[in-house]
Amino acid sequence: DGYIVTNNHVVDDADTISVSLPGSDTEYKAKLIGKDPKTDLAVIKIEANNLWAITFTNSDDLMEGDVVFALGNPFGVGFSVTSGIISALNKDNIGLNQYENFIQTDASINPGNSGGALVDSRGFLVGINSAILSRGGGNNGIGFAIPSNMVKDIAKKLIEKGRIDRGFLGVTISALQGDTKKAYKNQDGALITDIQKGSSADEA
Repeated sequence: DGYIVTNNHVVDDADTISVSLPGSDTEYKAKLIGKDPKTDLAVIKIEANNLWAITFTNSDDLMEGDVVFALGNPFGVGFSVTSGIISALNKDNIGLNQYENFIQTDASINPGNSGGALVDSRGFLVGINSAILSRGGGNNGIGFAIPSNMVKDIAKKLIEKGRIDRGFLGVTISALQGDTKKAYKNQDGALITDIQKGSSADEA
């Protein structure tokens, strides 16, 4: 239907949005359908024919070591593909977005890759390339992508309503992992690390 998922920071505050497709010289004007700054996702739409829809993986089934490919337009040099592996899963507390559950990859992600697809060897969507950790601004083998399950959920809601409605509990949570998970006998779940004063959680 012409819907495209990208990063919010790619289209935020843009006066006009243009889309070029691989293998075509046509430039399409896109309409912003909705955006969610808290996950850094946005949905835009173009009017075009014979478009194919990407297949989403179930990101809950991903494993460290899985081979992935990052698609994008790094530094404006044109469409390119880089390869790597999934280095880590469920990365949060990175300080990039308010809601974080990143896939970490060593596939080369550089400025211009933001909003592009991270795919598996079948071409199925693993995530949306979002950010890198780098002192110099270039690839340093630490890239982050928003997992496909989060992308699918947020995109569906943005297409339906144009916005994301969330309740506010007033807590900061972190996934149980590493030494913290061991301390809780390897249980799955989340740990409350902070409660905001005056919030519903504080009053409970």
